[in-house]
Amino acid sequence: MSITNTTDATFTEDVLQHDGPVLVDFWAPWCGPCKMIAPILEELSEEWGDKLKVVKLNTDENPETTGSYGITGIPTMHVYSGGEVVKTIVGALPKKKLASELEPYTA
Repeated sequence: MSITNTTDATFTEDVLQHDGPVLVDFWAPWCGPCKMIAPILEELSEEWGDKLKVVKLNTDENPETTGSYGITGIPTMHVYSGGEVVKTIVGALPKKKLASELEPYTA
């Protein structure tokens, strides 16, 4: 499964109402660490297929959702299950570390 983009307008449908777990990458185009983690997220998305949906939300263009979840630093990643945040990861992690943090949500 490839990474998709979500917005303030589509966040509820794309993330909160999704049947399985969803990883949301809160990012911005000017963020260096966000650029570093992007290819890692792409690889993990391909490896896990439908087990974990991965979406990106541009914090500059979507202030409503960004503010409602208290995102003050990027990259921040939230894992949602059943419409609730069940895991928060802040910062760019190496692929192995990120995969181990997310593994429980890909079963």
